[in-house]
Amino acid sequence: MILFPLLAAMLWLPVKNACGQKETVKVYKFDIKEQIAPPVWRTTQKAFQQAADTNAAIILIHMNTYGGMLDAADSIRTIILKSEIPVFVFIDNNAASAGALISIACDSIYMHPGANIGAATVVDQTGKPLPDKYQSYMRSMMRSTAESSGRDPEIAQAMVDPRISIEGVSDTGQVLTFTATEAMANNYCEGIAKSVDEVLKLAGIENYTIIEQKLSSLDRMIGFLINPFVSGILIMIIIGGIYFELQTPGIGFPLGAAILAAMLYFAPLYLEGLAEHWEIIVFITGVILLAIEIFVLPGFGLPGIAGIILVVAGLTLSMVDNIGFDFTGIALNTLLMAFFIVVIAMFFSIILSFYVSRKVFTSTVFGHLALDSVQMKDQGFGTTDSVYKNMIGQKGTAHTVLRPAGKVNIANDIFDATAETGFIEKGSRIMVTGYQTAQLFVRKAEEQVDES
Repeated sequence: MILFPLLAAMLWLPVKNACGQKETVKVYKFDIKEQIAPPVWRTTQKAFQQAADTNAAIILIHMNTYGGMLDAADSIRTIILKSEIPVFVFIDNNAASAGALISIACDSIYMHPGANIGAATVVDQTGKPLPDKYQSYMRSMMRSTAESSGRDPEIAQAMVDPRISIEGVSDTGQVLTFTATEAMANNYCEGIAKSVDEVLKLAGIENYTIIEQKLSSLDRMIGFLINPFVSGILIMIIIGGIYFELQTPGIGFPLGAAILAAMLYFAPLYLEGLAEHWEIIVFITGVILLAIEIFVLPGFGLPGIAGIILVVAGLTLSMVDNIGFDFTGIALNTLLMAFFIVVIAMFFSIILSFYVSRKVFTSTVFGHLALDSVQMKDQGFGTTDSVYKNMIGQKGTAHTVLRPAGKVNIANDIFDATAETGFIEKGSRIMVTGYQTAQLFVRKAEEQVDES
């Protein structure tokens, strides 16, 4: 248990060059000071790659987090465990939940006075603990991670399960959380320091240079856009824009907003290697099928259902790091998380679209968007019900496609009409069968039965 840490320590201790001077140790430092989520996983990947490119001897994580998403934390702890470069973590204040999992994966843990580590119970967004199958998986991850880093696995799982009692460490009924002093006493902390410089001195490193991760504006933009909350907002704009565009003729602002949101949604995921060409094509195909269902075919059938499935599939799979149709290594909770983000965002988008459309087209504030003038009879406007009622039984042709509403030509005059059943192709012979509220009802003339 002691031999491995000593051998690992020799890798980063300063060595003397030919002149007897100590070589400078390169330390690559990056921060985890936010909720554990896809943006943090992205910056972690870049950090480890840049550390390798600069021949860093040590990677130092400066941490202060209350936790976050389990799938992102699992990915980060995996890259730490597989790293050939020793990884230190300096807990500046908090390493709770997912932060504790990541910290335990590191070769050495250093804590600021007053810092805490633990409380890794899996909870939902309201803070309520999830069912035991989730806790069991988390306990297993904590145990295996602790074993890999040479720490007590029982203590690690006690940070998840309040039922676990360790004599002299934790009492039953309380989830384990260590202070800095308690962590040191139980081999969950190598030292207490007030700064990064003190951390390196405690590690026996005197001559060093720190390379700090610097994110470009593009990196920050991509990190912002792949945040699950932002992705949900973009999905709402995509669906809402398509809905509003279907409510108005021509191509306008709603469609433009939907296209822009789709670009902002897929572009960063594509650049990160998450969204592939076929997943984007699946989404576009779904949108086309929905358009065909709405504008070409009557009712709502197979193309519409297939369109909805493909749209959801395209948006969901673009969030998941699969390769083609190979989902090996993709945790089920990762796939479910992406699916629920898409479905919930679509649901709220549809509800909000209904609400906003009613406000926009009924409020005088937005009167310029809808026709609100009144055609008064004394100004020459009006209809005579008897004229329309006398048209019942007359025949004509469909001036446009009736799907089911459209226009018909009767005695060289154009009238609004609605097909009683199905839809009627343009140019088909029709017969007027009824009239109600200034609307003619028609059906194909050949469907009439001769009652004489």
